[in-house]
Amino acid sequence: MLSHPNTLKKINLAQNPINQLTNRSILSTDLNSQNYALLDLSSKVEYALLALLELASHHGKKVPLTMSEITAKQPIPERYLEQILTNLRRTGVVQSQRGSKGGFILVREPWQITLLEIVTLVEGERKEKESSEPPTLERSLVYEIWEQANAAAIEVLRSHTLQDLCQEREARAQQSPMYYI
Repeated sequence: MLSHPNTLKKINLAQNPINQLTNRSILSTDLNSQNYALLDLSSKVEYALLALLELASHHGKKVPLTMSEITAKQPIPERYLEQILTNLRRTGVVQSQRGSKGGFILVREPWQITLLEIVTLVEGERKEKESSEPPTLERSLVYEIWEQANAAAIEVLRSHTLQDLCQEREARAQQSPMYYI
């Protein structure tokens, strides 16, 4: 399962005296729902992960996948996929092969490629926010909590590989088999 044990809990703001007076909640969204996301999954990262998942699924066959084969299985615009795969080729994650039997293959084994590595390669290194404001106790508290959340997100992405995604997809596909008539 790809969920993390330290998931966010729903905050009961009704216990706050201010909210009891106004009878309204600032956060009316259930924080465990799919509608609330602290971390944003960009289209670029999503498409890269989907494309790499297809390449990882075919890694054992040692046969390159074309962009058309990838887009037939995943809803990725082909021109966008071309940019993503070019970037992943430059960074050494995939290798391209030319010719009639050409396409893309993973350079390394799927279990060696973490989701954190992919996110970092696709999005680039994120720099720590510099503040010109003088540090205060309150600002320090807020930044410490944000650093903990960031560290937890990094650890989750570091702990999962392309192989994990392939295995989870296979397990879920077996749970809900398709029947043909």
